[in-house]
Amino acid sequence: MEFGILNKERRSIRSFKENTKVDRALIEEMIAAAQLAPSWKNTETGRYYVVMSPEKVAEIKEKYLPPFNRKSSANAPVLIVTAFEKQVSGFRIDGTPENELGDGWGCYDLGMQTQNLVLRARELGLDTLIMGIRDAQGLREMLAIPESQEVAAVLAVGYRAVEPDMPVRKALNEISFYF
Repeated sequence: MEFGILNKERRSIRSFKENTKVDRALIEEMIAAAQLAPSWKNTETGRYYVVMSPEKVAEIKEKYLPPFNRKSSANAPVLIVTAFEKQVSGFRIDGTPENELGDGWGCYDLGMQTQNLVLRARELGLDTLIMGIRDAQGLREMLAIPESQEVAAVLAVGYRAVEPDMPVRKALNEISFYF
């Protein structure tokens, strides 16, 4: 699919088809696409905790997502918890930050990886919802995510049940500045 079309078709889906499954091979293709994103000194600090068991998906939704995210991801058969290794991207070998952003670079790198992941999902006919409001500590404990990693988001993955319109976007002159 042409990138321009793919980019315009991708949506944050809040209504997934019921009683569907997603093949593990498709999830692996999405993560492989994420891995191709640029990262600080090619450190590839993104980590993906893929939850496909219906029981564990239900447990995460019930225990670790607020009601509005639980509702929005209700029928999504897969959840991916994203994280990144702390104090790697943007840091020197001695552990000091290269600039004032510190672990902000880990978030930046993971964000680029996540964009690749969600675009590849759409190209494969899947849809996603990125949820940043979640119980990070509960997810850490349930999925044995090490303290060396920062839990970032939970991505719901499945097949859309609706065809949402593109939301209104700001004009380019509101977000770009030329000198």
